[in-house]
Amino acid sequence: MKYSISSLLLLAGFASFAQSTKTIKQSGNPIFKGWYADPDATIFNNKYWVYPTYSAKYKEQVFLDAFSSDDLITWKKHDHILDTSAVKWANKAMWAPAIVQKDKKYYLFFGANDIQSDQEIGGIGVAVADRPEGPYKDHLGKPLVDKFHNGAQPIDQFVFKDKDGQYYLIYGGWKHCNIAKLNKDFSGFLPFEDGKIFKEITPDNYVEGPYMFIRNGKYYFMWSEGGWTGPDYSVAYAVGDSPFGPFKRIGKILKQDPSIATGAGHHSVIINDKKGTYHIVYHRRPLTETDGNHRVTCIDEMKFDANGMILPVVITNEGVKAQKVK
Repeated sequence: MKYSISSLLLLAGFASFAQSTKTIKQSGNPIFKGWYADPDATIFNNKYWVYPTYSAKYKEQVFLDAFSSDDLITWKKHDHILDTSAVKWANKAMWAPAIVQKDKKYYLFFGANDIQSDQEIGGIGVAVADRPEGPYKDHLGKPLVDKFHNGAQPIDQFVFKDKDGQYYLIYGGWKHCNIAKLNKDFSGFLPFEDGKIFKEITPDNYVEGPYMFIRNGKYYFMWSEGGWTGPDYSVAYAVGDSPFGPFKRIGKILKQDPSIATGAGHHSVIINDKKGTYHIVYHRRPLTETDGNHRVTCIDEMKFDANGMILPVVITNEGVKAQKVK
């Protein structure tokens, strides 16, 4: 079949138009429906998982949901993986889950009851399951941390695995952050060499929401600043040579964009070692919302400069491109 030059040009034009208008599938933000905050994101069994706080009034925060995805685009909801019926000492304010896999078990750390003093029942608990989606049951029958140590409210827990295989609990609200060495079955703690259980590692401007990871032998410590109900909520970081620091604040890397959303903070990071990518998963408040609890979970890329410093994250409505774990 022969084509005239004009026909070939026309076909080429159509091909060019089709290519230019082809859209690359992206997650969009928020990544799933509903009011959710404080997300802990990770990879289990070649799937992405997000464990957030159900963002509502404290008395309504009596359960935790989870979400899974094969590609960062389509998310499956796993309802009520844990609720207060399985944790007899918890009755409200189930916050900021932190998940870790160890010895073929999944351990879900959570805050409950928003205690304001050592005389109240509550603090940081641990639940355990055989699968990432649960159901989870109370591991201890009591809180793991139920007192204020070094001024830190027992909330916003994160579990960090060091290079030597040691697990640490890093946690704290009320502008104080502690680190403690977990024992093998996560039923308690091991003392440090000086006999202390809880060491304070609070950097400048710390408020809550700690997170830690290792990159190129350095320890990146991240946290949230500002008030969680306000537009100034944000994430800053420091870099140290050990999980104990010392950590000198470098600066903010996540904050609001008044044209996109406000109150961007309390995050975690999905690290895909196979592909060398970093995705920050965080919550923010839509511009249409004034209710403090109206927070949504979002995802964007996190990148580094040539010196290993974290570049400021650009928050978007588009989110990220599809990516399989492998």
